[in-house]
Amino acid sequence: MFRNKSFFFTLLLALGGYWLPAQDYRWQQRVEYVMDVTLDVKTHKITGTQKLTYYNNSKDTLRKVYYHLYFNAFQPGSMMDVRSRNIADPDGRVKDRISKLKDDEIGYQHIQSLKQDGKDTRYKVNGTILEVTLPKALMPGAKTVFDMKFESQVPQQIRRSGRNNREGVAYSMTQWYPKMAEYDFQGWHAYQYVAREFHGVWGDFDVKITLDPTFVVCGTGKLKNADKIGYGYEQPGATVKRPEGNLTWNFVAKDVIDFAWAADPDYLHDRAQVPNGPELHFFYQKNDKILDNWKKMEGFAVRHFEFMNKTFGKYPYDTYSIIQGGDGGMEYPMCTLILGDGSLGGLVGVMLHEAAHSWYQGVLASNESLYPWIDEGFTDFASQESEAVLLNTSLAEAHTGSYNAYFSLIKKGLQEPISQHSDHYNTNTAYSTAAYAMGTVFLHQLKYIIGEENFYKGMRLYFNTWKFRHPEPNDFIRVMEKVSGLQLKWYMSYWVNTTKKIDYSIRSILENEDGLFVTLERLGEFPMPVDLFVTYKDGSKQLYYIPLNETMGGKPDEKTLPRKDLEAWPWVNPTYTLKIDRPAAEIATIEIDPSQRLADVDRKNNTADLSNGLHAYSNPTR
Repeated sequence: MFRNKSFFFTLLLALGGYWLPAQDYRWQQRVEYVMDVTLDVKTHKITGTQKLTYYNNSKDTLRKVYYHLYFNAFQPGSMMDVRSRNIADPDGRVKDRISKLKDDEIGYQHIQSLKQDGKDTRYKVNGTILEVTLPKALMPGAKTVFDMKFESQVPQQIRRSGRNNREGVAYSMTQWYPKMAEYDFQGWHAYQYVAREFHGVWGDFDVKITLDPTFVVCGTGKLKNADKIGYGYEQPGATVKRPEGNLTWNFVAKDVIDFAWAADPDYLHDRAQVPNGPELHFFYQKNDKILDNWKKMEGFAVRHFEFMNKTFGKYPYDTYSIIQGGDGGMEYPMCTLILGDGSLGGLVGVMLHEAAHSWYQGVLASNESLYPWIDEGFTDFASQESEAVLLNTSLAEAHTGSYNAYFSLIKKGLQEPISQHSDHYNTNTAYSTAAYAMGTVFLHQLKYIIGEENFYKGMRLYFNTWKFRHPEPNDFIRVMEKVSGLQLKWYMSYWVNTTKKIDYSIRSILENEDGLFVTLERLGEFPMPVDLFVTYKDGSKQLYYIPLNETMGGKPDEKTLPRKDLEAWPWVNPTYTLKIDRPAAEIATIEIDPSQRLADVDRKNNTADLSNGLHAYSNPTR
């Protein structure tokens, strides 16, 4: 807390009025993991110990805690198995595969003992959740230590985590350890795992992994004992003193929400430095078919981190690893596991998306289960913009695919509010479109509402204000309101909590002795500000800007062409009439939002062609 008020206000002014303290009330729990595990590569079993120091920073007294046991999902009859076999459009990578796993192929996590501050706890397993009753209640502001012994079997890889996947990667070890569930101002977030999203507690990890010495290990954090390991981790010219027998790899990571790793005897290890950024590590198998693509991808990764640092905020860690994991792509703190084969374009595309998650899932770490769109959608938006810049394609068209996915969802009649918990969408199609496409469109339309300069300034401020804080959607929109000076909650409420559609049309064009008058109509239930472009036959253009009264203001003039600001359109009014400054005879076209940033569900009625005169113009379809 600032004691010197004059200094505080001087600092606030120096920061241009944009400093936004993360609210003091947003307490957060904290954890410190110390784990020592051994992997038997013949039986695929893990034995380990976990010492977890848990800090109760809440004002609540905790009498229970909950752990996630994700490996238990990979058993016939699990909730993940049943959900996959009964959902209308199952993930093709899962389908009924879990139901067919044999005993030596399933995953499990068995808790052998669990003590709190040296005293035995009472616990029970419910699917992928471990419920622990504490022998001593954990008081507000107190800390406690949990000592656990556990045994796990690594499942045959079905999705994300597991062994021996279709690309031949030996181990993709994600969500692999008993993981403390998050407790925040909303209570416990102990969700059964059905193959959707994750959430975690901020903390530090010190992890020792012992296994066969022929395996190369990579993952979250930095390798603490590189001088005894080698395999490309050692400093150039350093002498590696590798002990005989199994190797113990010691990784450490601070201020992360999870810890993931992978291991394979055929991994190659490359390194590349991002200017004024992290050192990148690349792990991929010795395979002539993929070698060239991985080498080329490394340059794209360096440039991607440069773009993200400049555009959205600086990546705060000093390392990041891109790992061939053999199953799609999935983000984890300080690393990602992605498919290794396929085309260069596909490899670069998945890398751009998963690495961009480091900003939204890795550093901001919103609750993906509750708000997948604020992670997946924001990540998709950023990676699409990065891809356009890196490949020198049209930035204006970078998000077209997301808009088309949203329109397709509407046509299929599958849309659900994106405020839905990620696990409970009726279809995978509705979930993926809501999380990815609609999250992206949300941002691109917001850029339309508040202007490009305000938008990017707000994105950087959001990142810098809320990193390591688990922000909620309202935290984001408040930052954007502060930066733009506009009211924006109406926009987020419509987009997130409803399935209302945006649909505007040019209803009529009339000319008389008083001038040329255009009447616009809002056919959809979702109100928005309107950019109306007039193109004249002499090639000149003019923008008529109609703000929405709900914003209590308008976006800055982006000075791309002459702009005339009109009175705000009250959201209750279905129509709006404006006067055009020149006669119909001089006009070629009148168009609503030619940038197509508005997610207008019927664009056929957005343009009036007057090139052959007003008499030849027929009203567009309403």
